[in-house]
Amino acid sequence: MAKVRSVYTWFLAALVSFCAALDAELVITNAKIAPDGYFIDAIVVNGQTPGPVLTAQKGESFSINVTDLLVDESMNKSTSVHWHGIKQYGSAEMDGTAMVTQCPIASENWFMYEFTPVNQTGSFWYHSHFQLQYCEGLRGALVIYDPMDPYLGMYDVDNETTIITLMDWYHVNAYDVAFGENPASTLINGAGRFEYGPPVPLSVVTVVAGTRYRIRLMNMACRSNFVFTIDNHVFTVIEADSDLTMPLEVDSIQILAGQRYSFILVANQPVDNYWIHALPNYDTTFAGGLNSAILRYVGAPDTDPIVRYWNTTNPLLEQNLHALEDPAAPGGSEPADVAINLESVWDDNFKFLINGYSYTPPSTPVLLQILNGNLDTSDLDPYGSIYTLPANKTIELSVPGGSPEFPHPFHLHGHTFSVVRSAGSDTYNYDNPVRRDTTSNGDSSSDNVTIRFRTDNPGPWFFHCHIDFHLAEGMAVVFAEDTKDIASHVNASSTWKQLCSTYDALPPTARAVERHRRQHVKHQIGH
Repeated sequence: MAKVRSVYTWFLAALVSFCAALDAELVITNAKIAPDGYFIDAIVVNGQTPGPVLTAQKGESFSINVTDLLVDESMNKSTSVHWHGIKQYGSAEMDGTAMVTQCPIASENWFMYEFTPVNQTGSFWYHSHFQLQYCEGLRGALVIYDPMDPYLGMYDVDNETTIITLMDWYHVNAYDVAFGENPASTLINGAGRFEYGPPVPLSVVTVVAGTRYRIRLMNMACRSNFVFTIDNHVFTVIEADSDLTMPLEVDSIQILAGQRYSFILVANQPVDNYWIHALPNYDTTFAGGLNSAILRYVGAPDTDPIVRYWNTTNPLLEQNLHALEDPAAPGGSEPADVAINLESVWDDNFKFLINGYSYTPPSTPVLLQILNGNLDTSDLDPYGSIYTLPANKTIELSVPGGSPEFPHPFHLHGHTFSVVRSAGSDTYNYDNPVRRDTTSNGDSSSDNVTIRFRTDNPGPWFFHCHIDFHLAEGMAVVFAEDTKDIASHVNASSTWKQLCSTYDALPPTARAVERHRRQHVKHQIGH
């Protein structure tokens, strides 16, 4: 009877959400914080990092007012907010990508992001998409719940307490991170410890014995990928990047920057404390609580867990994931309408180039250029980094692996895509590949990761490495999709246009600071 009541409650919520909206106020400020015990200047959202969790029901519209009160020029005073994983059908102007779909929000100004995710549910997140700001703390979780989730009967609890966020954290300004410098700590749900640092309290995820939980795991790092485990517990993965997958049981999950997974965790072990581990790709230890949090059963003592030497043997491999619904890749096994190979290299100045060009943000957002009548590749800036795509065609992208500082998590805005060939595999699967929005290009020169999507969403969509330092060094392109129809699919309001007027009118000194900081990144990476 309880399950019937639960489903009925969800059904009522669905009816209500038909005309409901998510209204939120995000205030972006500077603050001195110490999530791992080391105080440093940072950027916070409503006074915290990660920022507040935003939640909605399927079909709800979003109205999120972002107010920029930043004052620290070393982290840039202007900003933008991107809603990672939201496809923005018919609302490309709300994607939040600075100099692609909007001008940044200048300090002491605000912008209202208004959009309705079309048929989207699952695990998302939000972050600054202006230079290196999200590395400084501007990031948070976003979840859209589905009252008719086909996996509803597999779990008992799915709420803010079952979200696990992973972040890397530096003890210097992001622009002062030297080439090859590792983060100081891993933050799990906003808390962590660093080597030789104070034993600050770690994050605790509380469970009740016998209960089933939908855990939403999100990598919000600006560089690191992690291998995630929980001692003595296995996971049933049911979602990759907001798209449902066929259930897959694993005991460890490698998760790259920008990726998200949902998995079912059954609290079926003796009442006790168990280590949650997120081993970053630059470290090998959990000593002293590094790279760790705690899974605590109700009734267990308030102490750190014992060391259990949990040996994992069944890791998550992307090629073993399969889309739950409409699993075939666009176009099936037939040749794609448009096939593009994107090869990335480092040049002598230690900038990343894709097919010979390093992406540099234009002075006018790509979307505004298109609205001003520039519809062809040759007319759009930055030259060499923009590809125009025809409407209603199957697009196949191949991204060779093995480029420096691998693996690179490539993220596509405006779409999810079918991964027909995954990193570490030489098999092409057009029948039932996983569908997601962020995938690894692999760490071997023999990798040739291949993805497919359909051009059904007019707009300029960023495709970039989600290691933020690599994006700053040019590892990105823009797909200008169906340029002749973009104007009829967006709402270029006066408020949106005013962003550019205000930003362009900033004092020269403020804009010079931003240019100087970009140059400083290049200097650091080059040395």
